[in-house]
Amino acid sequence: LKGGAPHAGADGIVPAGTVFSPTDLRAAAVRAGVCVSAGDVVLLHTGWQRVAQRGDAEQFLAGEPGIGGDAAQWLADAGVAAVGADTWGLDAVPTDPAYPGVVFVGHHVLLGREGVFILENINTAELVADGVTECMFVLGTPKLEGTVQAIINPVAIV
Repeated sequence: LKGGAPHAGADGIVPAGTVFSPTDLRAAAVRAGVCVSAGDVVLLHTGWQRVAQRGDAEQFLAGEPGIGGDAAQWLADAGVAAVGADTWGLDAVPTDPAYPGVVFVGHHVLLGREGVFILENINTAELVADGVTECMFVLGTPKLEGTVQAIINPVAIV
């Protein structure tokens, strides 16, 4: 989903700190012609990877657009299996002002309370460029023990 489309600047990049709400996600689903349902993997495109690609590491790491706590709960209530984005942390940074003092509230909701997987730094640009709004998402897991995160190689089959 181009979750931040209405928030994107002229360069197609959603500004850091933009918090996506359930309304934003519902509107993105309508624009894409999809229904967010149980078992889905929802990928959000913000254009944020382009900040890194142009070599601005300081801006890239200083903040990012992303979901807020209410959007995280909406996705969990829809029964999604995983949520990913082209950002380094999925959550908006600076943090969602609706949850003062809670850093990465989406992580708390999705991982901690609801058991929904989070995927970060997903390259969504080619899918968006090709107009892909639905695909079969394949994610092979590495054979690791004793870790809570790993580098993955997802595949979108269209």
